[in-house]
Amino acid sequence: MKLPIKAILIGAGNRGMTVYGQYALENKEKLRFVAVAEPISSRLEKFASLHDIPQELCFNTWETLLVKEKLADVAFICTQDQLHIEPTIMALERGYHILLEKPMAHTLDGCINIIKKVEETGNILGIGHVLRYTDFFSKIYHTIKQGLLGEIINISHRENVSWYHIAHSFVRGNWRKIEESSPMILAKCCHDLDILFWLVGSQPKKISSFGSLKHFKRENAPGGAPDFCVEGCPIENSCLYYAPRIYIEIEPILQILQHSQKKFYKFASNLLRNHPRSLKKLSKIIKSLKPLVNWKDWPVEPMYFGQPEESVQDYSNEARMAILKRSPYGRCVYKCDNDVVDHQIVNIEFENDVTASLTMHGFSDREGRTLRIDGTKATLIGEFGDSYQQILLRDHYSPSEETIFKMDLSSDSSGHGGGDYVLIEKYIDAILDPNNPQPLTNARESMESHLMAFAANESRLNGKVINIKNFREQAGYE
Repeated sequence: MKLPIKAILIGAGNRGMTVYGQYALENKEKLRFVAVAEPISSRLEKFASLHDIPQELCFNTWETLLVKEKLADVAFICTQDQLHIEPTIMALERGYHILLEKPMAHTLDGCINIIKKVEETGNILGIGHVLRYTDFFSKIYHTIKQGLLGEIINISHRENVSWYHIAHSFVRGNWRKIEESSPMILAKCCHDLDILFWLVGSQPKKISSFGSLKHFKRENAPGGAPDFCVEGCPIENSCLYYAPRIYIEIEPILQILQHSQKKFYKFASNLLRNHPRSLKKLSKIIKSLKPLVNWKDWPVEPMYFGQPEESVQDYSNEARMAILKRSPYGRCVYKCDNDVVDHQIVNIEFENDVTASLTMHGFSDREGRTLRIDGTKATLIGEFGDSYQQILLRDHYSPSEETIFKMDLSSDSSGHGGGDYVLIEKYIDAILDPNNPQPLTNARESMESHLMAFAANESRLNGKVINIKNFREQAGYE
């Protein structure tokens, strides 16, 4: 096998289009997509156009693509959670190596079946656990391995989901219902559980968990609130979740820029919020401001999926308002059909007696993860935000505090703090090097985070502590 790696894409949504697809466009000497399967015609046509894929290699379903003779070396599978199992197994049977978006599957049986097929075929499976590939978590991992913290005793980790992200993805969006997606602790936090497993370096022994859907429920809707925000909500001026504020005024993007430590991004945020006409004029001179004038990326782009063809090219405020009158993203957050939790905690005891806790909630002022690791020699404090990252090391003996890592991310072109592109690079390396048969996180290791997520969900639902050894045996996974 040689460069560029030939690949097929199954699912040209956000991850397929803007992460793996964009990487291929920027690194044509390393990765080239030769076929694509996507049911939404506008996405299919856009991806095919960007990657010069002929019409005969564009498919509306993954089945029609995978019945073909093997077309490439790798299959990137970026479908929704519940559509991972069948295409992954079929692609493995066709001889493809697989890079699969997380979670591996929405059921424990599905995960086990994928692992069995990987081991049966001998093909390489990479899972999109991108946090392992970031400079931030790599620095923490090596700090632990160097013994700078001493013996690890406890880790407190938080997945702080921003108020706008939970409303967009887990109340109005594709991950709002368990039966259509997966439990939120799996869909959102298998990243975090994987990081805990990686940092601790031991398998989990016991898990307990608590959580619920507390806020985004009909009984919390304000009096007189309509089903759709734009139908005359009595509190539209004060409601955080008023849809035009998120999808027309792009408040999430404004806040991300405002949180940056770079003055230019704060300046851009203030211009967009207070002087939009000046921003439009200035964007003709400063090209980096141009995308803010008519923002088309997340969270705006997803609400265009499934819209009539004549609507998908019109990003005017008037067009967006019209879509919000009928789109799921225009619904009152208290009158949706969501049933996933909006907050949950997971307590873990590992086989090496390290204890850890994961807190996940959807009411943060900003998106990001925070963690504290206490060892016998030192304490590590980390903040992994959407605008910047920082790691502090506090020595117990001195006592002293040292900043061992700091990065501003506002201008970063690769998502998840740079981890997205490194994941792809490491996966390509694993395919090319016969002496390096697996990327940084392989199928069996990835399974540990999924196992913890399913155990946490069972604990939460049934109010009991889960013995992981027994949980494995009951699932038939040894």
